[in-house]
Amino acid sequence: MTAEMPISLLIVDDHPVVRDGLRGMFAAAPGFTVLGEAADGVQAVERAAALDPDVVLMDLRMPGGGGVDAIRELTRRGARARVLVLTTYDTDSDTLPAIEAGATGYLLKDAPREELFTAVRAAAEGRTVLSPAVASRLVSAVRAPRSPGNEPLSAREREVLALVAKGTSNKEIARELFISEATVKTHLTHLYAKLGVNDRAAAVAVAYDRGILG
Repeated sequence: MTAEMPISLLIVDDHPVVRDGLRGMFAAAPGFTVLGEAADGVQAVERAAALDPDVVLMDLRMPGGGGVDAIRELTRRGARARVLVLTTYDTDSDTLPAIEAGATGYLLKDAPREELFTAVRAAAEGRTVLSPAVASRLVSAVRAPRSPGNEPLSAREREVLALVAKGTSNKEIARELFISEATVKTHLTHLYAKLGVNDRAAAVAVAYDRGILG
């Protein structure tokens, strides 16, 4: 890509402040142009088809349609756009599905500005870009794949699980932790996968059995 042919972007994130920040960042840098934004995975697929960007900056956990499903659908459709995941999460349950779905790269949101610019340029050229933490996880997964149910819970997932053990509803958990019900459901989905269970009761039972809950 040259200055005459800037790299075109679609920004996908459910937080307007994040989208505004990314748009401003790329607008101020030479060699990039932001074609549009999307607030969830469903919109991302629609707007990628309409705008045909070079690179899609994709968040993963979004109410109304997650990033992994969107990446999978873009891959299925044979979309020209390269997908660069930009997220807060680097757990195996996020990283591996995104890469397997067809993401070209995976960066964390704390990446420095220049690293992000370099990653977008590389993604536009079809080169794989991984943050060091994600690369390390992928290498570990290849060398010694984890069996389901062995991944440790995050601090937030432990909080959600502790409230579930008290019989707290999703709505009450959302109010208690100042998060949305959709986010509560996402945490539950991830902790179910990590514990190797399918429902709340089984999650609590396994957590007590493993000493995760006192």
